[in-house]
Amino acid sequence: MLQNISPFSITRLPRIEFGAGAIRKLPALAAQYGKRLLIITGANSFTNSAAAAALFDDLQRAGFTWEICRVTQEPSPQWVDATVAAYTAGQFELVIGIGGGSPLDAAKAVAGLLKPGNSVMYHLEGVGPELPYQGISTPFIAVPTTAGTGSEATKNAVLSVQGEHGFKKSFRDDKLVAEYAIIDPDLLTTCPPEQIAANGMDAFTQLMEAYVSTRANPLTDALALSGMTAVRDSLLAFYADPTDSEARSKMAYASLLSGICLAQTGLGSVHGVVAPLGAFHAIGHGVGCGMLVLEATRLNIDLMEAREPENPALLKYTAIGKLFRGRSHVDPVGARVFLLHTLTAWTQQLKLPRLASFGVTTADIPHIVAHSRGSSMKTNPIELTDADIAHLIRVCL
Repeated sequence: MLQNISPFSITRLPRIEFGAGAIRKLPALAAQYGKRLLIITGANSFTNSAAAAALFDDLQRAGFTWEICRVTQEPSPQWVDATVAAYTAGQFELVIGIGGGSPLDAAKAVAGLLKPGNSVMYHLEGVGPELPYQGISTPFIAVPTTAGTGSEATKNAVLSVQGEHGFKKSFRDDKLVAEYAIIDPDLLTTCPPEQIAANGMDAFTQLMEAYVSTRANPLTDALALSGMTAVRDSLLAFYADPTDSEARSKMAYASLLSGICLAQTGLGSVHGVVAPLGAFHAIGHGVGCGMLVLEATRLNIDLMEAREPENPALLKYTAIGKLFRGRSHVDPVGARVFLLHTLTAWTQQLKLPRLASFGVTTADIPHIVAHSRGSSMKTNPIELTDADIAHLIRVCL
């Protein structure tokens, strides 16, 4: 029975089309906005697929014209600005992002700036003048081909600059939310195992961090639990066999819910640390989440047990442990231990590396800690000191 529901807000979401074959709905949905399309996608995995050939045939028969723009790595502000400058005169009526998190974030940012035409650096959080975005955004449709980032459901485009003075920051506004998110689990068939592992751990981390976030609410809790149940039942099966249609569908669903939840609640320490890690080292976002989530969860639990035993997030970690154990009659400590045991097993079975394999050393820790205080760290369920964050990084080396 729900009691004492505190006030909460739900920000704008896209309209959602979910299901096998959903991509075939794209021409009819796109026609609401016009016939001239800018399609932003990855290097070639989608455009070389049978699904792409069928889509382009459908678009051609329906009278669309389009240009394809490719983003082959995590998008940078410079890439966004150059792309906007190249396509501003194209008078595109709709931007379609098809791919993983990078193409979707890139498409989201480009759609937001095609009409205003200014640099994205004006709006990045924590960088530059941080001017409010006024719009007007070009309509945007998101079509994910991976199950991990949940970018199809969020209002932020994550942009990266690599190197010692690099950063990962968000261009964020409700106006950037996709008009439609088309989630077709069949598009995940070609994902290689290492991508499934990284994306799956990203989705799970987002669900768990949203669930224990200081901004969580009963609605996001229900969605997060549903998503974590889907991950529990399907991640390892999808990793073992990408042709498993049931597992594929459940992971696509979990990824979507992870994006919905994080957009409403914020995240936690894993995402607080993985942002500078990915900026200073060549570490993919999902892999970074996978390397950190076990020890970050252990740290949160240990600190709450020692410092804040009445913290409501401790009960939530207990609930996740019971969810994984499949039994409600488990003592709280035992449930939390089982959660950590499960994350340990996933780390091993998914063959996730350690930070040292990417060249991270103890000498890098102070620099990473100093840049880990972004928005994600602010909604972690317990406040972490610099020493706590340093410990987290150290045990993941």
